[in-house]
Amino acid sequence: MYLQSLHIKQFRNYIDQEVAFTAPKTVIVGNNAQGKSNLLEAVLLLATLRSHRVSKDRDLVRNGESVGEIRAICQRSRSVESYPVELLMRMRVSGKRTLNVNGVNQAKHLDFLGNLNTVMFSSLDLDLVRGSPESRRNWLDTVLIQLEPIYINLLQQYNQVLRQRNALLKSIKQGVIQYEPQQMALWDAQLVTAGTRLIRRRSRLLERLIPIARNWHQAISGGGEYLEITYVPKFAFTSMQAVEVVQQNFFEAILQKTIIEQHQGTSLVGPHRDEVLLTINDTPAREYGSQGQQRTLVLALKLAELELLESVIGEPPILLLDDVLAELDLQRQDHLLNAIGDRVQTIITTTHLGSFDAQWLDSARIFQVEKGEIVS
Repeated sequence: MYLQSLHIKQFRNYIDQEVAFTAPKTVIVGNNAQGKSNLLEAVLLLATLRSHRVSKDRDLVRNGESVGEIRAICQRSRSVESYPVELLMRMRVSGKRTLNVNGVNQAKHLDFLGNLNTVMFSSLDLDLVRGSPESRRNWLDTVLIQLEPIYINLLQQYNQVLRQRNALLKSIKQGVIQYEPQQMALWDAQLVTAGTRLIRRRSRLLERLIPIARNWHQAISGGGEYLEITYVPKFAFTSMQAVEVVQQNFFEAILQKTIIEQHQGTSLVGPHRDEVLLTINDTPAREYGSQGQQRTLVLALKLAELELLESVIGEPPILLLDDVLAELDLQRQDHLLNAIGDRVQTIITTTHLGSFDAQWLDSARIFQVEKGEIVS
């Protein structure tokens, strides 16, 4: 997987900027709030159609403009048999997107995904351990979208059902309509059907990630710590259960929350409320040890994500590192940089080059960014 060039227009604080990636490693240097992270965000959007920072396209389009654009040339491999692919994504303040592959519009997200794969590691990822359950759910969803592009359709279906069910509950709470068991049962059934698909896929993903993450965690920590990752819905669940059992338990949990859901006007059971429990030596990681140990856990998770994606797609994804080296001590930096080597195309942002070994920088191209403009 190799990104050859990136061209962004009216995106974030960029007016019109093109960057050519001609080295295995690209280091983007600049002060905070100059546009370093925006470049990585643009690459991530092409890989997942999701931003790790905002949920609305209007926040991606440059202030005062109505349309923003991200265009990239990438290659599945750097061999002579592989052909470049041009990806184009247009975002509008109105919310309507246009996706294009090699000059052909793609009506379905599914047809756009899979041409570019990335792993993003940013300072925001430290919230994987100490942040809310939403950050961990978003992490799983982003990985799944790249492993199984159909997942983005399943996620959209679930969110649509959830919005409509929540609108009904809100109307009931406000007294606009009366609670009708038959009507609610229809929405319950749709929520359970769509939600079970997400729950089972998230759980299966963790089963594949856990052994890889444990290996990395032990290597970085020096052993002596046992990592466990558990997917925890709001009802009794194991990955071995049949679909029918999961759905029945899901239904029963919804019925138990019927009165309180009407009182609060929102859905309280489903994958939008599930937790991903991270424990070290049987202690929740949020409460365990130092910030350094929490950073070790996050680093192990991101390296496991990189390794899993590589094993599935057959080549390393592009690694995007957003101001994370400053968050890691020298030992953890070494584990990360040694894992990358020259085989993984890496784009790194930093405020200074002091964190990098001079030999490591020999195979890197360095750009400076200031106020949304890049110079080599």
